[in-house]
Amino acid sequence: MTPRILPAIAGLALVLVALSACASPSLSTTSPTPTETAAQGDASTAPTTSPSTDGAPEGLSCESMISARTVAALSDAGWSAETKEFVVGGIELPEGLLCFWADYTVGSDHGQLYGWSPLSSADAKAAEQALLDEGWTLEDGSDGTYVTEDIEYSMGTDEDGYGMTYLFGDGWVRLADTRQGLILIEWPR
Repeated sequence: MTPRILPAIAGLALVLVALSACASPSLSTTSPTPTETAAQGDASTAPTTSPSTDGAPEGLSCESMISARTVAALSDAGWSAETKEFVVGGIELPEGLLCFWADYTVGSDHGQLYGWSPLSSADAKAAEQALLDEGWTLEDGSDGTYVTEDIEYSMGTDEDGYGMTYLFGDGWVRLADTRQGLILIEWPR
């Protein structure tokens, strides 16, 4: 090797070592997500305090929307919830609540998304059509109408291949980052 290549190889090795030291073990593909942990075992940790829920129905919070076991698993993993603007198909849902659970102490786009809102049937039809016009797919189910993002643009999918999904029911809509994630939403109780 020439003398100029050796420093370049040594520099590259140092960068790789530094990057591997910065890697978070919580992002490992072999570790279960907090949601998977919630589905697997019993947890009794007290829930965290939710951000503001202005406009949402009384009692609805990031913690009351999903199962207590899920809240405990997310909290045990060091995750907390932040509310986000809830919009579906261009329709703002100020009476609803959209929560993004993540570990906000690290820079990452890894998290869990859960939402619920009351929704009129006219707004539901308009939202469904807007989503379909954007390439989402519609499936009727026994508990409502599922509208799922195009798999080509999905950030992640569940074991059945579904990504972000809205479930439109009678007077309400739910949202989760995967279709299977919808089962964790227990609001209204």
